[in-house]
Amino acid sequence: MPRVIPDPVGPGQESVWDYPRPPRVEPSSETVEVRLGGELVARSTKTYRVLETSHPPTYYLPRSAFAEGVLLPVDGTTHCEWKGEAAYFDLSAGGRRAPRAAWTYPRPAHGFEVIGDHLAVMPGAVDACTVDGEAVRPQEGGFYGGWVTSRVVGPFKGGPGSWGW
Repeated sequence: MPRVIPDPVGPGQESVWDYPRPPRVEPSSETVEVRLGGELVARSTKTYRVLETSHPPTYYLPRSAFAEGVLLPVDGTTHCEWKGEAAYFDLSAGGRRAPRAAWTYPRPAHGFEVIGDHLAVMPGAVDACTVDGEAVRPQEGGFYGGWVTSRVVGPFKGGPGSWGW
C-alpha cells in the first residue's frame, strides 16, 4: 500500500488524518439540516460528529430532529466493528423516497452510547445536507456516510485506490 500524504491544513480546517482509530464521538452545536423532495426533513443544533481516521465526519442527529412521518424503518442490518449493529430507514418527503438513507445504532457499543437515539444520513441519498449553511459533499464511493465540508481536508477513504487505508 502506498503511503498516504495528508492534504495541507489551512486556517480553521482539520485533517481527517488527525482523527483517531478507533473513532471518537464529539458533540456539535453547528446547524445541521437535511432536505428531501424539496422539504426540510431534519434540523438540529445538538448533533454528534463521529470522527475516524481517513473519513470525513459523520453527523448524527437526534431522532426528534426529524419531521414526523419521514423515517420509514426497513429490514436489514449491518455491523460496524466500533459502533455495533446498525438499523436502517428509508426517508420519505415531498413525493420522494430515499432508500436506506438513514441509520441508527439502537444498542451502540461501549463508548458510543450517546448516539443511541440519533440517526445519521447518507448525504448522497438526499437532495441536500448542510452544516452551518454550507452544502455538504458526500464521501466518495457510496459506502461510507461522511460529510465533506470546507472544514475538513483529506484525502478521504472511499475513492478509487483507498480500499486498503
